[in-house]
Amino acid sequence: MENKKEMRTWLDDFNLTHPLVIAGPCSAETEDQVLKIAHELKNSDVSIYRAGIWKPRTRPGGFEGVGAIGLKWLQKAKAETGLLMATEVATAAHVKLALEHDIDVLWIGARTTVNPFAVQEIADALQNTDKIVLVKNPVNPDLALWIGGVERLHNAGIKRLGVIHRGFSTYEKTKYRNNPEWQIAIDFQNKFPDIPLIIDPSHITGNRNMIFKVTQEALDLNYDGMIIETHIDPDNAWSDAAQQVTPDQLKQIFIDLRIRKETDLADDYQNRLGKLREKIDEFDAKLLDVIGKRMKVAEDIGALKKEKNVAVLQNKRWNEVLERMVNDGGEKGLSEEFIIQFFKAIHQESITHQDKIFNNK
Repeated sequence: MENKKEMRTWLDDFNLTHPLVIAGPCSAETEDQVLKIAHELKNSDVSIYRAGIWKPRTRPGGFEGVGAIGLKWLQKAKAETGLLMATEVATAAHVKLALEHDIDVLWIGARTTVNPFAVQEIADALQNTDKIVLVKNPVNPDLALWIGGVERLHNAGIKRLGVIHRGFSTYEKTKYRNNPEWQIAIDFQNKFPDIPLIIDPSHITGNRNMIFKVTQEALDLNYDGMIIETHIDPDNAWSDAAQQVTPDQLKQIFIDLRIRKETDLADDYQNRLGKLREKIDEFDAKLLDVIGKRMKVAEDIGALKKEKNVAVLQNKRWNEVLERMVNDGGEKGLSEEFIIQFFKAIHQESITHQDKIFNNK
């Protein structure tokens, strides 16, 4: 990785010339596995070693972590490599054990962030700690819930806070394990620019071959760091095998990643950028004008449906429109994910306008 990015808050303590890197296996499996991976990552761009000790599973019967014994392995890895240690906590009991074993970084997982009671319990157990505490986004795309989790920890006197963007669950099948929904993370970043934002490409992609691409996208958006699952034998990992990379693959990712400047103060750049942004502003104004006119037509359709006592939602028509727009959008270089999200938003707004017509007596 090249170029220094402006770091902030507790990140300054690391004196890094590159974004923060947290890496290690999805799960601590054996003492030997933990130590081998830690030594492979020593003297690399990795500052913090991660390993899951307790693993929340969607359904019972899966590997749920080795438990507290794994904390001793992390202590040994820290003593031998000098790397800071990180693990996930989901209960006050987890926090107590992690603190007793001097774990440096604790993160709250997506399934826990979604539960304010659980987050408050953890915040109470961590009150006034000087540990670094990271909050993953909730499973569902809810910015307020994510912010709420951070606020609960801040109110408990925890100052060294950060957030992890690991993507959001969706019932629709996409190329991602968890949809990035970049705008939600950007909105968080805009509201709290001093809270470090870390990308978790492993859980977003669920596919080791996509790790570099998503990490680079995040760095292009000025993220402060990354947390990447790394295993000496990924294909035989006890959990999340498909999304883990080897230490050598991780080091190659470091070589290939590029850190962008936040801006360029040169007159030539600023002048050209200004002209291009003027064009964007013109197109945005035209888009709003066209969408506004479209909604007027939707209202006319609503009036006609009301007159003839026809239901607002017409699924057959909607599916035909969406299929056509996906095909047409692809010819214009627009992604299927974008087209679906864009026209779903337009469709929902059209339904809202028609509902107003139906309910206007």
